[in-house]
Amino acid sequence: MHCKTSFLRPLFDYLEQFHPLAEAFKVELEKSCKLIHIKKSKHILSPIDTNVYLYFLVNGLVRGFVRDGKNDISTWFSTGNEIIGAIRHPHQRPSHSFEYLHALEECQLICIPYTLIDSMYDHYPEANLIGRKLFALQHYAASERAILARIPKAMGRYRKLQESGLDINRIPQRYLASYLGMRLETLSRIRHKFLTLDYRLCS
Repeated sequence: MHCKTSFLRPLFDYLEQFHPLAEAFKVELEKSCKLIHIKKSKHILSPIDTNVYLYFLVNGLVRGFVRDGKNDISTWFSTGNEIIGAIRHPHQRPSHSFEYLHALEECQLICIPYTLIDSMYDHYPEANLIGRKLFALQHYAASERAILARIPKAMGRYRKLQESGLDINRIPQRYLASYLGMRLETLSRIRHKFLTLDYRLCS
């Protein structure tokens, strides 16, 4: 039943990094998950939507952001092959999201209902093991973002982001500037300094 062409194959491969999946586990995912395609510049999730899914980003580029008046503040980026979602209190009923998920490239995503996740925790021991490992990864990533936000100098924040391994060349500079808490002009100057330094080191 679980042929290599299953639309859930990327998700299965990702989860099996953490623990082997039983066939019944895969069947449950196939019953409830769905594949969606989102065009570039469209919202995957916004405050008009009820926050009822986690997403596995098969491919594409997504940013999370929140609104502060007329300004939006980028909070994270994903370049694919990972689980993403909007901020959600784990003990609250489904509610509208105050965080936006924005496709910066054409994206392919697998939607995983929160109701399914809760059910899997109750019926499959491996779900709890996988969930714990995923939570540890998410906690680490959130801690890294928290550290980056507290670095006082703009140059230091940019250097920290470079060290993160994120492919910043794929991300429009205005969104990077928002994420780093600096003006676009400041980011442009910093990038120019780094490019000039790299050119000197290579020449």
